[in-house]
Amino acid sequence: MNVADHGTAARWRLQGATVHGDACASRSITVDGARIGCDTAAASGIQLPADWHILPGFIDAHIHGAVGADVMDAQADGLGRIAAYLPAEGTTAFLATTMTGSTEALDAAMATLADFASPAGGAEMLGVHLEGPFVAPDKAGAQPVAHIMAPDIGLFDRWQAISGKRIRVVTLAPEQPGGEELIAHLTARGVRASIGHSACSAAQAEAAIAAGASRGTHLFNAMDGLHHREPGAACALLTDPTARAEIIADGLHVCPAMVKLAWQAAGHARLMAITDAMRAKGLGDGDYELGGQPVTVAGGQARLADGTLAGSVLTFDAAFRNLLEFTSCELADAIAMSSSNAAADLGVADRKGRLAAGWDADLVVMDAEFNVRLTICRGRIAYDPDGLAGQL
Repeated sequence: MNVADHGTAARWRLQGATVHGDACASRSITVDGARIGCDTAAASGIQLPADWHILPGFIDAHIHGAVGADVMDAQADGLGRIAAYLPAEGTTAFLATTMTGSTEALDAAMATLADFASPAGGAEMLGVHLEGPFVAPDKAGAQPVAHIMAPDIGLFDRWQAISGKRIRVVTLAPEQPGGEELIAHLTARGVRASIGHSACSAAQAEAAIAAGASRGTHLFNAMDGLHHREPGAACALLTDPTARAEIIADGLHVCPAMVKLAWQAAGHARLMAITDAMRAKGLGDGDYELGGQPVTVAGGQARLADGTLAGSVLTFDAAFRNLLEFTSCELADAIAMSSSNAAADLGVADRKGRLAAGWDADLVVMDAEFNVRLTICRGRIAYDPDGLAGQL
């Protein structure tokens, strides 16, 4: 990987490819320090093939780990490795996602996350996604059942304080005792309550959405399936016009036909592609660990010993290609589901998720087959396998 650091005062252009956004020219975009500019007379530029694409960088709102590191390891260098790796798949921002663990383990993770500073030239950590422990034991999935507990406002406040108020999303089961109270508490504080790892009925999900839980965690996974007499949380999330939902578009967690159904029901504005990736991502098949549980990765599938799916090893560029293939959606729709929807959900749509003057210079360049050829994080080239920066 060839990485060029242009600092914060550099002004240069990407030109020749199609710019998918409202930047100042259809085939040229200027990087002006850490922001997108409109200076088409920039002194130097990178010439790209005409059939390539310049897109907003991907935002992964649900990722546990990669390249051997996991958020629950409570190690700053591990978080740094994750942030440095993600640009290789076009991801320029992410939520560091925890999982169910002991109070002490979550204390340690939050303390590490509070002090973590996103590296220059790496993906930006936008905050924390607390997935568990406030989930339903019978919908645990790969969450360690021994540490699952009922929704607890006091514990959330404790972890939010330790994290330096970096928790942005909390996954919870609203049907558990204290669920709706925690939803109201989170909503009043600007934290997104997300229905997930839940056995709630459609009526319970609708009540939770009305109380403020206007998003769902990995749609269809760790929740009841659609049924014509009890459609469950998935139906409520798909049909409520105020709700957004994450989806793992790997063809394994959710089959292609159901990805297409979700897109047709919710539209491109309410689905958010995620990876839900664990530490094995980027390392290949082998034996790993998740939440103290052994995980085997074989053929691109991560599973516990009993066969339960244990997150994924999905890369975001593969998810993007799958969205296009599974749904036959327009490119603009796939961009929304991969970037701008998450930016809106996380309250950063005023600086991320668009190619517009003044927005963060978070860009991914993809070739005609939508493989990543260049990634720029906040104006710095973070991934450059072809040495394109040599033109500058």
